[in-house]
Amino acid sequence: MPQPPFSWKRPGHWLYQLWYRPLAAMQRSRREGGPLEQWKNHRGRQAMRTAAIRLPAMPVRSPQQGEPCLIFLTGHAYWEQSAFCLRSLQAQVPGRTWPVLFIDDGTLSPAQWRSLNSAFPGSSIVSGYSLQEMLDVLLPVNRFPTLREHRRYFPLLRKLTDTHAARPGSNLVLDADMLFHRPPDELLAWMDAPSLPMVMTDCQESYGYARSVLATLAPGPIPESINTGICGFETSTIDWNDLERWTRFLLATQGSSYFLEQALVALLLSGRSHRQLSRDDYQVAPDPAEILNPSAVLHHYVALTKRGYFRHAWRRYSSSDDHMPHRDS
Repeated sequence: MPQPPFSWKRPGHWLYQLWYRPLAAMQRSRREGGPLEQWKNHRGRQAMRTAAIRLPAMPVRSPQQGEPCLIFLTGHAYWEQSAFCLRSLQAQVPGRTWPVLFIDDGTLSPAQWRSLNSAFPGSSIVSGYSLQEMLDVLLPVNRFPTLREHRRYFPLLRKLTDTHAARPGSNLVLDADMLFHRPPDELLAWMDAPSLPMVMTDCQESYGYARSVLATLAPGPIPESINTGICGFETSTIDWNDLERWTRFLLATQGSSYFLEQALVALLLSGRSHRQLSRDDYQVAPDPAEILNPSAVLHHYVALTKRGYFRHAWRRYSSSDDHMPHRDS
């Protein structure tokens, strides 16, 4: 979970750095199979970064006023994943020129900016001071103090705040750690006529808070097991006052959660017509056999499925001749 800036003057930060952080690293290593398996994942990810730099140019375009737009939140830690997600979509729908906006979290290096611009000429990138000005327009601090403060420490919240501040309108936000393996007909239909909000279906419900707690806030029935790897909304249909109130209540009474943003989207969709993509066609956490031989439209590589993602899956869309999945033991 994102943490506030570290300060040696606060005993709780000492405890986090000297005990909880090392403990979390050990637990993660155990879940991922130990240091050797983690090294193999790291090697695959480094190869992915190298390949992303060499992706051949495939034009996209800056979004025009009033048209739906694809948005990627990106940064130093996952710019190559954004690149391969978009390249896999281009591979499934050849000939279509997508309106694309990248939103930099402030960590992209000049070389990474150039790599994205080289691979996707015509795209727009928003970052820094211009993004802060856009946030001030949509979500002024005096009216939305909780959203503005918490987005600083909780990057996933920016899938709502920053994307719609940077580009008000019909926005389809795609997580970076996904790949398309067949033409996404539902996504294409949404981009042509974005009438209803659209989300994915999770492999298990992950809202971070008890349904009984969320039910006290929800204006209607809460949808089951939504996943926001794909999240399509029209900005004008989002009640930002509700989001501010819900976020303030949850943080004050329940604390933060890694799944806060997903819970907020579930509340936005409660009692409201929306499109929830099929779990079979748009798979969250595909199994190893499915990763090696995809039958689904899209894979969202969460948790332990990142092993197959970094070692195998992205290679299908590499410009290298060595593009077939590698079968590391």
